[in-house]
Amino acid sequence: MTNDERLITHLRHVDLAVPDYDRQLEFYTDMWGLDAETSDEGIAFLAAAGSPEQYSVRLRKAAEKRLDLIAFGAANETDVNALAERLGRAGVTLVSEPGKLQTPGGGYGFRFFDIDGRTVEVSCDVAVRQHRRLEEGESVPVKLSHVVINSPNPEATVAFYDKHLNFALSDTLMHPRMGEMMWFLRTNRWHHSLAIARGPHVSLHHASFEMRGIDEYMRGTGRLLRGGVEKVWGPGRHMAGNNTFSYFLDPHGNTIEYTTELEELDEDSWHPHLYDFSDPTVSDQWGTANPMNEFVAKQSFNDVDRGVFVAPPV
Repeated sequence: MTNDERLITHLRHVDLAVPDYDRQLEFYTDMWGLDAETSDEGIAFLAAAGSPEQYSVRLRKAAEKRLDLIAFGAANETDVNALAERLGRAGVTLVSEPGKLQTPGGGYGFRFFDIDGRTVEVSCDVAVRQHRRLEEGESVPVKLSHVVINSPNPEATVAFYDKHLNFALSDTLMHPRMGEMMWFLRTNRWHHSLAIARGPHVSLHHASFEMRGIDEYMRGTGRLLRGGVEKVWGPGRHMAGNNTFSYFLDPHGNTIEYTTELEELDEDSWHPHLYDFSDPTVSDQWGTANPMNEFVAKQSFNDVDRGVFVAPPV
């Protein structure tokens, strides 16, 4: 498969099911800086101020915490249909056939289970949301930057996204004792919109949100620290992707990140690196973050995802 056959264009949103819905909604709006663009009883669609996407996070009230789905965009109905047909022929389970979407902005799309059983949505023709250019000093997310997922068999998961969805490998993290641990995958010129980490079970590793710049990233980090939100790791700057990072826990223990300056690649000339993260400069070029230790790793493992091979009800 060549780049000409790449049918996924970009990351759209990440959808979370949460038991304490009201507390999560308050956190993601009042503290994290998203806008409750559309909400109904027990479900909210939260938009990032600078993004044309109708929403970057969907919260759904549920008895159990889970990752409902990860959504990606495609260029048009032809590409959506072609991807659904390709997946079906390969034996991938389709959760829904291509059709009109009932979520904000409408559009046309379908859902399927990836190899680990998480639900993935691909859509096109979603109405563009009225968004704006953020002003200097505004410490709220511009957009959803990337999503990282845990897999107990990450080599197979990476192979799935390469074979079926044509995600390209940007870089890999390894450790001399543990082997390869994280793979950064892209579907456009940005260094990664999806990364896959080796973990003890299927779960969400973290969701990352792009800030306007370094100053806004640091202001947002400071606001969360002053607000008593539990910090996991940061602030610092990774080597893979060259982006900044500040990781925090939302009220249900999902790790979420503020970032900025993710690297934009020349895909024609890029060659993936194999980075050894036993070198502390690989994890944090600045040397300002707390050490990558068992606490950081444990928070990134998250809870076992209860949504594996179970499609969300909406």
